[in-house]
Amino acid sequence: MKNYNPPFTITNEILSLVSSISEKIGSITVISSLETKPYLRKNNRIKSIHSSLKIEANSLSLGQVRDVIAGKPVLGTQKEIQEVQNAYAAYEKISEINPYSLKDLKRFHSIMTMYVVKESGSFREGEEGVFNGDRCIFMAPPARLVPKLMDDLFHWMKEAQNSIHPLILSSVFHYEFVFIHPFSDGNGRIARLWHTAILSKWKPIFEYIPIESQIEKFQNEYYDAIARCHVDGSSTFFIHFMLSQIDEILDSILVQNDEDAKCLSESMKKLLSVMEYDVSYTGKDLMEKLGLRSREGFRRNYLRPAIESKLISMTIPDKPNSRNQRYVKNKN
Repeated sequence: MKNYNPPFTITNEILSLVSSISEKIGSITVISSLETKPYLRKNNRIKSIHSSLKIEANSLSLGQVRDVIAGKPVLGTQKEIQEVQNAYAAYEKISEINPYSLKDLKRFHSIMTMYVVKESGSFREGEEGVFNGDRCIFMAPPARLVPKLMDDLFHWMKEAQNSIHPLILSSVFHYEFVFIHPFSDGNGRIARLWHTAILSKWKPIFEYIPIESQIEKFQNEYYDAIARCHVDGSSTFFIHFMLSQIDEILDSILVQNDEDAKCLSESMKKLLSVMEYDVSYTGKDLMEKLGLRSREGFRRNYLRPAIESKLISMTIPDKPNSRNQRYVKNKN
């Protein structure tokens, strides 16, 4: 039997977007920042989770999602709180995903829908449709066809991973997965998680780029793109849509990087200006000299960048949180 190949066309516009995204990824210096700033990684991850769940009608705010993840009490339904906990557990393990493994897909669906969906980790047995709110976009294939369709899709992915660019392959998978709608619930969440997982295997930075937030901003357009591809019988339009969204969010990251760099540069200049050589200072001393009240803001915007840039040093580097810790200005 002939192997299944999802129908799509690689247009000049798609190639142009692939080139643009690749260039911007190469320009983004946030990779090193993410490695040294766990709070930034976590913040982007929380944005991804909040947006992906909001698309599926979870009503918890970004602040409430943050509180749930932090283990704080939140006023909300148990189902919505559980959805946040499940999504966080799944995204925390994203680096473990083999995006070309159907077994992994079922395992992560189980994590994503634990205690929320009866058929967690198993393909649906009933008939389902793709909905944007109360509006039905299209009816999914019959449940009896799902196992074969999913086997075909993953076989194609394994065969295509070395010949089709990950930016295109991930978008094709995303559409085909939503079209098949293999689970009774959680399909959108898994589709977006898997899209990110495929891209993060290409460039690890994608693990912390909240593509879901961009989709959530253009939710109607997202579903319209899916609906149009269903009519066209091809995922070409959806590929173009997703690449456009990724290209746009990278633009915002580049702008934010420039702003952060300027901010940090000014912050470090201010910090160095209040320090003298051969004098050790406590964190409290420096905050008073700078007129700052927020300890976390001081550490994030002044202290950490200056230490990472080797402009100042800790007197007890092996015990960064020591109560006796002092900071000294390095000589060039």
